[in-house]
Amino acid sequence: MSIKSEIKKEGIEVIGALDSSTVNSIASNIVEILKSTFPGKDLNSPKAFSDIIKLHMYIAKLPAGCPAKYFYKNKSIYFSPDTSFDEISDLIVHECIHYLQERVNKNGKLVRLGFCNFTNSSLPGTGLNEAAVQLLASKCVNKKAETVTYFDLTFNTISPDYYPLECALVNQLAYLVGDNALFDSTLNSNDNFKNQFISLTSESTFQIVQNNIDLLVDMQETIIRLNSYNEAHYNCISKVQRNCLKIESLKAEIKKLFLDTQNTILTSYFDNTINLLYTREAISKYRCKLYDFKTLIAVCDGYTYFNKYYIAKMSELEYRLENSMAPAPKSLVVYKENFLKTLFGRLKYLLKIPPKQTYISYSEQKFND
Repeated sequence: MSIKSEIKKEGIEVIGALDSSTVNSIASNIVEILKSTFPGKDLNSPKAFSDIIKLHMYIAKLPAGCPAKYFYKNKSIYFSPDTSFDEISDLIVHECIHYLQERVNKNGKLVRLGFCNFTNSSLPGTGLNEAAVQLLASKCVNKKAETVTYFDLTFNTISPDYYPLECALVNQLAYLVGDNALFDSTLNSNDNFKNQFISLTSESTFQIVQNNIDLLVDMQETIIRLNSYNEAHYNCISKVQRNCLKIESLKAEIKKLFLDTQNTILTSYFDNTINLLYTREAISKYRCKLYDFKTLIAVCDGYTYFNKYYIAKMSELEYRLENSMAPAPKSLVVYKENFLKTLFGRLKYLLKIPPKQTYISYSEQKFND
């Protein structure tokens, strides 16, 4: 199939190409934004600029609910006609990051895009990658958190317009593992974030969360398609009615799936790490981290899971404090968030290697102070 045919299959109808001065401005601004947002990263500015400026950028009619799209097969970005280029928005940053994420094999075939694995036909990690890129893009343009409600779920997010549900869940993961690890894997298409999350929970937990986020994206796209059909075929009353019933069913499924995933993230991390507490100081840090997690969750009428879980964990911690804990063997760490991190840290100490200065997220600093 030709590229032109594939573009048409994607629902893209090109209106015209962006002028070279606009493309040049986007490239230079994107590089500066990434450098200022992640000063500790080794971002090769000339190369990044030359890479982005090679992108083909177009104004095009796009499918409903799609304001922009990066198409990897011809390394092109398509923006909807109402896109403003007066300033660099999170939307523009998002699509350019997709291009920077590309990893190809020796034959030039795309094998990975951030968290998304292109060696698997089902493209696992698509939803996780879109949310991670959107969080990074929102951070780059200093988006402020807003309180939103979708599918009867209310939560705070710095991405109220694009992938809000998925971003909320990935933000919870970032709080537990660290923003630095998330954005490192997003920009550099590696497994660092995945492996750290698995070390704190389990591989099965990661797979469940990744698959659920992919499913959330799929179900929301189905709703968009059904709504588009209803608008275009409003005279087909029986079909429209069936679609409306399907939409309501999908909304209920999305709400349930989101809460189930949120609860899985919560319990998998805090159930595991509570078994690694050996001092009062570690217990205090654990308590604070669990308490602060409540600011990241989505809530709805009747949702009491977090409160009940929190009370149960506080009771368990009180029991540990009241019943003098046996001193931990010297070989055990006070709080083992990541075994490999601890091991390498001790080796550096023994070898007198000065620690490398890296960006530490606010959530990591608060927990480890």
